[in-house]
Amino acid sequence: MIDQILQLDTEVFIYLNSLGTPTWDPFWLAYTSKFNWIPFYAVLLYLISRQMQLKGIGITLVMVALMILVTDQVTNLFKDGFVRLRPCHLAELIDGMRLVKATCGGRYGFFSGHASNTMAAAFFIGLTLKKRFKYMLYFLIIWALLMGYSRIYIGVHYPLDVVLGTLFGVITGTFFYKLNGFLIDKFNANTPKKTVA
Repeated sequence: MIDQILQLDTEVFIYLNSLGTPTWDPFWLAYTSKFNWIPFYAVLLYLISRQMQLKGIGITLVMVALMILVTDQVTNLFKDGFVRLRPCHLAELIDGMRLVKATCGGRYGFFSGHASNTMAAAFFIGLTLKKRFKYMLYFLIIWALLMGYSRIYIGVHYPLDVVLGTLFGVITGTFFYKLNGFLIDKFNANTPKKTVA
């Protein structure tokens, strides 16, 4: 059963990866780069800061940092635990696929850190901003899904790597969003209100 799933995963990877063209390669290479999204993250954090008090912003920044740390470390645990080679590290696949990146990356790819991190951020930020920006969560989910697809496009992850990474990101982002809200409410409840003389 596992072998059949992995075989299907490989076939879907080859199909999706082969849809790419040199015309679109620069776009997806730029899209998949985390560094290119730093200004985007900065804008989202600014929007969050506009609806919180200073202490709430501090708690939220700590939660975001902790969420990224947890997501990264769990991703690495899965990669080292399952030791599933990236498609671009398999000699039997490399001639029949498109490796768009100059390098393949680390040896193991299950599951995708890009997919888990971006989806975690999408849920955390989207849920945090949902009252002010009605469609923000949907927009960020699409952004994160495209990030996952970019990993298949450039040839460094199987679809199953992306799907499991995305699901883990949903769980992580939602958990830290709820934890963040709980801590802010707890802090506000324990902060004495200023009395007007």
